[in-house]
Amino acid sequence: MTRSRAVGTKGVPRGERESQILVAGTEEFGRAGYAGASMVEIARRVGVTKPLLYQYFGSKEGLYLACLHRAGDRLTEGVAETMAAGGDPERMPLAVLAAIFATFDHDRYAWKLLRDPTVPATGDIAAAAGDYRERLDAFALVGAGQLLGSRGSSDALDVEALAHVWTGVVDSLISWWIDRPAETAAVMTDRCARVMAALFGW
Repeated sequence: MTRSRAVGTKGVPRGERESQILVAGTEEFGRAGYAGASMVEIARRVGVTKPLLYQYFGSKEGLYLACLHRAGDRLTEGVAETMAAGGDPERMPLAVLAAIFATFDHDRYAWKLLRDPTVPATGDIAAAAGDYRERLDAFALVGAGQLLGSRGSSDALDVEALAHVWTGVVDSLISWWIDRPAETAAVMTDRCARVMAALFGW
């Protein structure tokens, strides 16, 4: 995938400029991880100076946190809304996937920030990422419980195991999707419907 062209921001309102920085930061952090990401590269993509990034976000950690919250809030809100709408438990896994694909269709590397193995083990980033993962894991447990319950099973360890498997499936599918920009959210949702039908009979 080719690198993004720098976007000039001279005369752009602060809010719009911050949005441009968050988009560029998300892609750079998603590609390289927190540890490998370059503030110089982020500034180049946006067409601003490196000091401006620090002026806006204080530090590399501050910019990562802003990108992480942007990704995590959108994701957890989208999944929560989808699950709150209810419906057939058998169709909920695909509905959740569709919501995730729609959320990140034009911002795919945002997903990587939620499970970045290069972030510090302690501190604000670790706490925020852990919180988002816990929320997503809780959604997976609810969905697994509803699905197994619809089939007459209430075994707690079965629910836990299915939620764990589902979390891995979602991460694998999105990681595969990230590197295929021609796959739109709608196309990917249809593909997952076929894959899940083949694997699970859903």
